[in-house]
Amino acid sequence: MASSFSFVAQAQDAGAEAQEDVEVIGVVGTRKTIQDQIAIKREATTVVDGLSSDDIGELPALSIGEALESITGAASHRENGGATEITIRGLGPFLSATHINGREATNGSGDRSVNFSQFPSELVKKVAIYKTQDASMIEGGVAGVITLETVRPLDFGKQRVQGELKLNYNPDAGNVENSLSSDLGYRGTVSYVDQFEFDNGQAVGISVGVQRQDISQPEAEYRSSSPSGSSLWACLNDPTNTNEGFYRSSAGDCEDQVSGDSNQGYQPTIDPATGKAESAGTPYAWTGSSRSFRQNETSDERDALFFAVQYQPALDWDINLDMQISDRVQKEARHDLVFLQKRVTPGITGPTLVTNSVGGILHWEGNERIESAGEQFSREENYKGYGINVEHKYSRDLTISADLAFSQTKREELQISNRGRTSDRPFFSWDMGETIPHFTVTDIDLTDISNFTDSLRSRLDRENSRVNEVVGARLDFDYILPGDVITSIQGGLRASEMTFVQYGGNQGNGSRTEYALPSSSADALGILQNCQIDFPETDFLSSVADGNLITHIDSNGNVIESGTGSSWATYDNNCFSQSVANVLGEDYAYPDVEYEDAGTIDVTERTNAAYVMANYDTEMFGKFIRGNFGVRVVDTEVTSVGFRSAYEVEIDDVTGQYKLNEIEGSLERIQSGGGYTEVLPSFNLVVDYSDDILLRAGVYRGMSRAEPGDMGYSREFETDDDSIATSLDELLSVNGSGNPDTQPLMSWNYDLALEWYPNEDSILAFSLYYKQFQGGFQQQTTLEDYVIGDDTVTLPVTNSVTTDNESDIYGLEASFSYRWDNGIGMKIGYNYADTDFEFEDSLYGDTFITDVNGNTTQLTDGIVPPASVPGFSEHVLSGQLYYQIGDLDTAVIYKYRSEYFQPYTSNGTRLRYVDEVGVWEVRASYKVNSNIRVKVEALNIFSAPKSQDFFVQDNLGEINDYGPRLFAGISLKY
Repeated sequence: MASSFSFVAQAQDAGAEAQEDVEVIGVVGTRKTIQDQIAIKREATTVVDGLSSDDIGELPALSIGEALESITGAASHRENGGATEITIRGLGPFLSATHINGREATNGSGDRSVNFSQFPSELVKKVAIYKTQDASMIEGGVAGVITLETVRPLDFGKQRVQGELKLNYNPDAGNVENSLSSDLGYRGTVSYVDQFEFDNGQAVGISVGVQRQDISQPEAEYRSSSPSGSSLWACLNDPTNTNEGFYRSSAGDCEDQVSGDSNQGYQPTIDPATGKAESAGTPYAWTGSSRSFRQNETSDERDALFFAVQYQPALDWDINLDMQISDRVQKEARHDLVFLQKRVTPGITGPTLVTNSVGGILHWEGNERIESAGEQFSREENYKGYGINVEHKYSRDLTISADLAFSQTKREELQISNRGRTSDRPFFSWDMGETIPHFTVTDIDLTDISNFTDSLRSRLDRENSRVNEVVGARLDFDYILPGDVITSIQGGLRASEMTFVQYGGNQGNGSRTEYALPSSSADALGILQNCQIDFPETDFLSSVADGNLITHIDSNGNVIESGTGSSWATYDNNCFSQSVANVLGEDYAYPDVEYEDAGTIDVTERTNAAYVMANYDTEMFGKFIRGNFGVRVVDTEVTSVGFRSAYEVEIDDVTGQYKLNEIEGSLERIQSGGGYTEVLPSFNLVVDYSDDILLRAGVYRGMSRAEPGDMGYSREFETDDDSIATSLDELLSVNGSGNPDTQPLMSWNYDLALEWYPNEDSILAFSLYYKQFQGGFQQQTTLEDYVIGDDTVTLPVTNSVTTDNESDIYGLEASFSYRWDNGIGMKIGYNYADTDFEFEDSLYGDTFITDVNGNTTQLTDGIVPPASVPGFSEHVLSGQLYYQIGDLDTAVIYKYRSEYFQPYTSNGTRLRYVDEVGVWEVRASYKVNSNIRVKVEALNIFSAPKSQDFFVQDNLGEINDYGPRLFAGISLKY
């Protein structure tokens, strides 16, 4: 604090002297943003990096996610071409916490990460990432805490009316005949800040900002079957095995046996006789149910409102009320060409198959069906955040504050899924190109809609209907002490309740209505022809393809022009779906989801926390030192509600045999829970080694809670009707998912930093950090009590638990910024991390189970190497080169992230890797006068795609090509 005061005092003296002698020139634009970043880091007592702006709308990014990406050590996961979830120091978003105005933020994903594309950067004043923590911070971030702050209008201190309009054009969207959005999109923002002072000394400030966004988010895709369920198999590739795999003696799916069982493939289950996997040593190839191309028509609409009132009835009172509302609707009209893939053509598929070293297929041949499919998708997400903070300066030394907060996110997805397929199985082959596969089809024109008249089907899904709420209250005090070492004591209490509800249906996490025509329906061709549309896109996937995606040849190998290219027969999805329903005479409507359903997840997490922290500022060994130390105690209780089928117990009076009868149409409410208490000490130290060199250290114990969606309580009974049971535990077994007693992932965290500040524009900083985790994820069998009628039975159930395993993360973080006198400046942030944390795939990895007695047994000897911490990247780099002279401000930005493990959305226990990517951006602005500025921005200018591998790296699963996004606009400020 002394150092900061000295720095501010010197600046004020210099400013006063300059005011007398010369005209003061304010620093603005990119240079000012970087200066503020340097100042935030220098003045903090924790390890923190951030962005702030003097005016609303001046953060240099289109979304909060993209603003955070420019901070050293931060990287994003990209969806629809934009930044969404943020990782800190290469660690996944589930290890971070997000606060808006000091309060927890909700989301609609079933986890604790926040979709930052939901919040417009134009309406946020400051973003920061705290990489070490102090006791006053809300618990929950092992990697760090991301904070967003909106304007406090009285503190802002000036009247401001501001408007901005940005037009959006995406070249890839210009190639699409988009039924959902026009070629030219926009985002318009208006904000107003003002203050009113009264004669009695009272003052009121108001701030309001609104934004409307309507843009397209172009995306072209190549896709393979996902690893989430039973659609991606390691099929045996053994020429000596004719009973299953690619050399089976009769046509059929490669994971099924000719004589024996289905859904086999490579068997990693350990054979007790050998101690090895049943299929150990057998070659295999990764084979999905399908490989497909997807063309998208897209739209992204968002309405946001940020509002704040600050009221000071007297000098010793400060009352702040703030509100954030964001409603976002994303829509896609998807057109898919699907090549079914698992079927083996004897004598052809196996002998011609070519794979790489990890079993990824490079060449495939055979006879199989082809589909023209389509989906109409929409996701609506509504965020509301409210809060009131009252601060009272009780005396000269004591300040008391109270805060009440509410945050809610609602999300729901609606989807139409259509299919028309070939009536027979044409012959086709494909070869992996430099990036994606290219297909060759024989004697079938895929641009002819009449080739897809078999098995027309439409499904209407309502799914992922979720509500996440957090209600919190806290009471804090800050007491200033007269001592020369301890300058103040802070403390407080906090209580919060987090609820997460995901509504169930006949598909578990949602409900489905299905309409299907008989395979030989005479109405099929009429439906297809009536609903047919021209292929909506030119140059589809051209940036990642090696020429034509599809080559049509005759039986002699001659290329046929019709059907050769990068398009196929497509139709309007709404027309198709309604037509199929009409032919069947069915009502056409999306199904409902219900709370009282076996698929429902209802989790309540109640937390009480207390902390005390001392701030110190003194001199030692001729150096000024400052910082804090304290402890936070957190107590959490979790209650989880589910529903299962209702039963009644029947006991034979003669034999005493038990029988369980399901009560049809009846559900029982079931409930379970768990809890934990954790002590979280922290210590932060800053040493002013010299006028421009700081030494910094931090130690804290952190915790990351389990995802809300993983703490559900789904249980269902299975009965052995052939057994003679004289008790319920002999008759029953339990299948279940979700563990409300999942313990948090705990860690000790250590940071050491050296920072050099030559001037306001320059920094050279190095940080070393070490994190020791206690925890991992493993299957464990526990005993649970179940009540059936008047009987209670104790049964074993197997679920995922947090283990006591220890693992380490080491890292180096570096920041550099410098500006030359000619107006050119640069900023570089880099993070390197290494870890021994292991995350095993639940299907093809090494899996273990711990029984009720604590004995651990290995179940499978996997063929998939373990992944690391979810979201972990070894290298993260952000660089910026800017030129600012006079009223012209330009910048070139580069963002790089090495490959990382991202658990698959619908099954978080399966491995999916996102490959390394580097993205270039440019922006420029020109200040016409004091009120008007024009701006241009270009994102992803070299069209870097997102590439994903399933189960193992180099087994290509998906390519998403977004193309560049261009914005041009004008801002008005008064």
